[in-house]
Amino acid sequence: MPTPASILKNTFGYDTFRPNQHEVIENVLARKDTLAVMPTGGGKSLCYQIPALLFPGLTVVVSPLIALMKDQVEQLRAAGVPALFLNSSLSPEAYQENMADIASGAVRLLYVAPETLLTPRIFSLLDGLHVDLLTIDEAHCISEWGHDFRPEYRQLADVRRRYPKAVCLALTATATARVRSDIKASLGFSGSNEFVSSFNRENLYIEVEPKSDPLKQTLRFLERFEEQSGIIYCFSRRQVDDLAAHLADRGFSARPYHAGLGDDERRRNQEAFIREDVQIMVATIAFGMGINKPNVRFVLHYDLPKSIEGYYQEIGRAGRDGLPAHCLLLYSYSDVAKLRYFIDGKEGTERHAAIQHLDAIVKYAEDEITCRRKPLLAYFGETYSQPRCDNCDNCNAEPPQLADITIPAQKFMSCVLRTGQRYGASYVTEVLRGSQGERVLDNQHDKLSTYGIGVDLTAKQWQAISRQLVQMGHLSQEGEYRVLSLTPQGMQVLTKRTRIMGQLPEVEARPRNQKVRQAGLDYNPALFAVLRQKRKELADADHVPPYVIFSDKTLVEMATYYPQSLPSLLKISGVGQVKLRQYGETFLALIQDFCRSHNLPENFPSAAHTERPRERDRGGWRKASVRGAKSSAVKPAKPVKR
Repeated sequence: MPTPASILKNTFGYDTFRPNQHEVIENVLARKDTLAVMPTGGGKSLCYQIPALLFPGLTVVVSPLIALMKDQVEQLRAAGVPALFLNSSLSPEAYQENMADIASGAVRLLYVAPETLLTPRIFSLLDGLHVDLLTIDEAHCISEWGHDFRPEYRQLADVRRRYPKAVCLALTATATARVRSDIKASLGFSGSNEFVSSFNRENLYIEVEPKSDPLKQTLRFLERFEEQSGIIYCFSRRQVDDLAAHLADRGFSARPYHAGLGDDERRRNQEAFIREDVQIMVATIAFGMGINKPNVRFVLHYDLPKSIEGYYQEIGRAGRDGLPAHCLLLYSYSDVAKLRYFIDGKEGTERHAAIQHLDAIVKYAEDEITCRRKPLLAYFGETYSQPRCDNCDNCNAEPPQLADITIPAQKFMSCVLRTGQRYGASYVTEVLRGSQGERVLDNQHDKLSTYGIGVDLTAKQWQAISRQLVQMGHLSQEGEYRVLSLTPQGMQVLTKRTRIMGQLPEVEARPRNQKVRQAGLDYNPALFAVLRQKRKELADADHVPPYVIFSDKTLVEMATYYPQSLPSLLKISGVGQVKLRQYGETFLALIQDFCRSHNLPENFPSAAHTERPRERDRGGWRKASVRGAKSSAVKPAKPVKR
């Protein structure tokens, strides 16, 4: 009799469960309604896919996006699992054919959007079947407190009542305690079967860089990721179009994506990205939920995100295969001003919430000391207990060169005090630099002793001093306008003329000098390239994304361990029985041919293949040296039947 562990290995090709996967699966198999919160790349899909193959009846998966449904079904069918979807992308003939297959009982998993599920036609279909499991993916859409609330999701409680014998599994990658409580209340979960995995994505290198020349900074960043996939997020549609055009002009494989493009163009651009015909997607946040491309190696935020939750979601699109990925945020105070302008157009509680979200992300971006993971995880109620992660810019930054900033610090704090502790850093800077602005003159702050005494420093330098004084605890920053005031500690420092050591940034902002750690994956890049080329050929022939054939992680393991037989190939993560039959001979022939040409033996660890290639890195993968100067010729592959 099959078990969750045997299905995991034989169908999906994995040896071990990820954290909380097995517990969630067992809970679902015990027919207990379950809420599972797992980070992106945490393996949520297997939590219902494995039970679907053990339950006798149908598993219905509610998914919000057509692209996500298609992606999941393609991967399942490639693994030999009978799965279908019903949505508007199907022709009338294909839709009817899928309906007939579902009605016959031949399908184990049905993917459907909530709008489709709630129609009489689908209810009539399901009423004639035995529904064992109702899975709600992206369950945060149920909650009005979630970042992507959808009213249709609220109606899924009606579906639960219609099929009371079906166990319900709610899944999400981001959910605060408030959102989790709302999800369970809406779905009528009676028990406390809740599994919350760590939100820590250890394989993501997280970095914030002061924005000075964003185009130049972007080009410099992209030099590290030749022929690798990534996403660049911009604030506006115009920025997306301009940046995509700039990159294309410089020879980069880039396309735009935003809501202002036609449906066909958006679909073509997304499809090209997924199928690796295009390497870089320049997008607004419209390019978001449902993008399940595993081998996104970088996410660059050209502009400041609106919230920590949105930021976490967006960087979560990188490194879903578990391999190293790099996340860079370019930050400037002008971004803050731009977002605040749009927030000012909101009203009531919506405006208040938006300000809170903005303050949190600004505080995160301006912090140059704390490990980046601590505030990210704290937002979701998780404590990061390690003193440092060694995988972010703050933890890897060289000790800062401190200077005596006592005099400019005193000037700044004195100006805060003399302007009545009623203004933010920008206004205080205007007074210090002798601004002739209307507000300064109207307030008669040009008459203050601190007026114009700071012309020797730039506005950016004063902003940096302000941030440091806040971080040191000498100034507090409160309210929606980030009003500065002296703390008791700051007042004492000012009156006693205490010496203050800090950093005075250079006029031309430059990235912080960071230690580059040479660690990562010991794999053969030449063999990886051969396998990747063959994967692309097979994927194009079958009209599926390359990762449906094998993930990058699977190819990396092949290029690390050099399996020389079909049983050895089966040891590779991501190679199950079905894929072994479909693709095993093809990839094995390539590996054998390459290894003969370069005199490479099979290279599995001696301890019964209990280890995997190292997966942590600071700027890319460390690639194993190749014995032999020439790459081997690629043998033609046998036709693959699907």
